Amino acid sequence: MKAVGFKRHLSLEDEESLFDFEMPIPKATGHDLLVKIEAIAVNPIDVSVRLNGSGEYEKPKILGWDACGTVVATGEQVGLFGEDDLVFYAGAFDRSGSNAEYQLVDERLVGHAPQGMDIADIAAMPLTSLTAWEALFEKMRLSIDKPSENKGKTLLVINGAGGVGSVATQLAHLAGLNVIATASRSETIAWTKDHGADQTINHRQPMPSQLYELGYENIDYILGLSDIDGHFKEMAEMIRPNGRIVSITGNKKPLDMGLLKPKSVEFMWEWMYTKSYYQLPEMITQHESLEKIARLLEQKKIKSTANKIIDGINAENLKAAHAMIETNSSIGKIVLCR
Repeated sequence: MKAVGFKRHLSLEDEESLFDFEMPIPKATGHDLLVKIEAIAVNPIDVSVRLNGSGEYEKPKILGWDACGTVVATGEQVGLFGEDDLVFYAGAFDRSGSNAEYQLVDERLVGHAPQGMDIADIAAMPLTSLTAWEALFEKMRLSIDKPSENKGKTLLVINGAGGVGSVATQLAHLAGLNVIATASRSETIAWTKDHGADQTINHRQPMPSQLYELGYENIDYILGLSDIDGHFKEMAEMIRPNGRIVSITGNKKPLDMGLLKPKSVEFMWEWMYTKSYYQLPEMITQHESLEKIARLLEQKKIKSTANKIIDGINAENLKAAHAMIETNSSIGKIVLCR
């Protein structure tokens, strides 16, 4: 089968940063599905893994953590899917990714693809939807089924126009919260409002004063999706007493957790891969969450965040997608279709 990979952590200027190669088609065993990939999406983590590290891999490493495709074979322990099922998933961090013609993925991380949607729109959703879902409904312990319980509560999403932000604003709005998203350009402001944000503020300017001008003394929940080092002090100032903060971005310098102590604030990390990386019993919840997300998409209660679609899954096109993400100004998701 054809695949795209890399052996060394290089900038895009180097032709070996991503390259096309061929390898045997893997065999499905255990809980694995063998999926023929129809479309993939590119995420910031693809760029991060490609760039950060040292040394050289003996075999090419295949990136890719968003896919939509068809099941062509199943392992002997598979019970959730059958051949010819159209599926979508983000997969596992420590396994070969979706930048290939075929991929093995544990069925417990997979959902049946929503019906009545384009393949590209489906492929844009798994990683960001799971991240947003776990942050809001597992870490923050909000309920999507009882929006009345969240009436009067406010969520601030820092970086609302990115992939995760574009889903989180929709899910939070659906769950009954008032949603404030940060955006700094006219096009990102329009995008966030079109994807569930009730109000916006500019994360490139002091945020607490902007919230005060909107009539808020503090915020019930904060979802940090960008530059936690730069925003942590503001987050501590904006959060209400007994509030909850969830971040998906790692810190590069120590965070002063003492700022949260007087307010008894809960701070949590969200990493979508934790369940699969540690083979936790609750891996199955990602299957369950994707099934729910598929129904919301079918019912048009939320919509895909695909914004740029490229024809062809190959090294040249993946380099172009990585370059777009490296600008730190992309909106929504970049999708490649076979």
